[in-house]
Amino acid sequence: MRQDFGGFGGNERNISGRTVTMLVAIGAVLLVLALILLNSYTVIEAGTRGVLKNFGQIVGILGEGLHFRAPFVSAVTIVDVKTQRYELNASAASRDLQIVSTQIVLNYRPDQLAVDTLLREIGADYERRIVDPAVQEALKAPAANITSREVIPKRPLGSSVLQDVLVSRLVSRGVIVKSLAITEFNFSEEFTRAIESKQVAEQDALRAENELRRAQIDAQQQIARAEAEAKARIAVAQAEAEALRLQR
Repeated sequence: MRQDFGGFGGNERNISGRTVTMLVAIGAVLLVLALILLNSYTVIEAGTRGVLKNFGQIVGILGEGLHFRAPFVSAVTIVDVKTQRYELNASAASRDLQIVSTQIVLNYRPDQLAVDTLLREIGADYERRIVDPAVQEALKAPAANITSREVIPKRPLGSSVLQDVLVSRLVSRGVIVKSLAITEFNFSEEFTRAIESKQVAEQDALRAENELRRAQIDAQQQIARAEAEAKARIAVAQAEAEALRLQR
């Protein structure tokens, strides 16, 4: 009896062991299937593009929506193609050799038809590698053609010229320039003090000129009053003389 029960217990343990092994195997298969399923598709959100790579090689661009891909073979890099705002500080020398520091606001976006070339030739950090240097370099040419005193009055023209230069330089690299604005100018402390001194001198000269003009006007008014009084006295004297003549 004890042997029979012992044999029955052994069979039960064998069955339980096989069941656990089977469950583990099923779980492993399901896990592999889940990994394959998760790696077999990708979703590209609105305003982005996906750069598809097979074993690291760029093979195409994925538009918005759901896309299926080979699991464990392909990978997708997401690139934002919406208009982006980029602020930077730049400096250049004017025609009179004054250093002008500016703050520039650039609105741009990657070309959605060339994001594969952009990643292949430049990389994901294209803003630092090509956009910033292009702005810094493009600023030097127009700044060298004007004096520091003309910078602020000609700011709209400078923004337009700078934007045209950036459009021609960046479009071939896969970056589209939408707009550019120069929002701030800063000059060296020496130049700022010189400008302030000149403005003070101009204001003093204008004040002196106004005072001189006021004095001239006052003098002319006094002369006019004196002439009027003299004419009045002459008229009175003539009237009195005429009256005496009539009396005689």
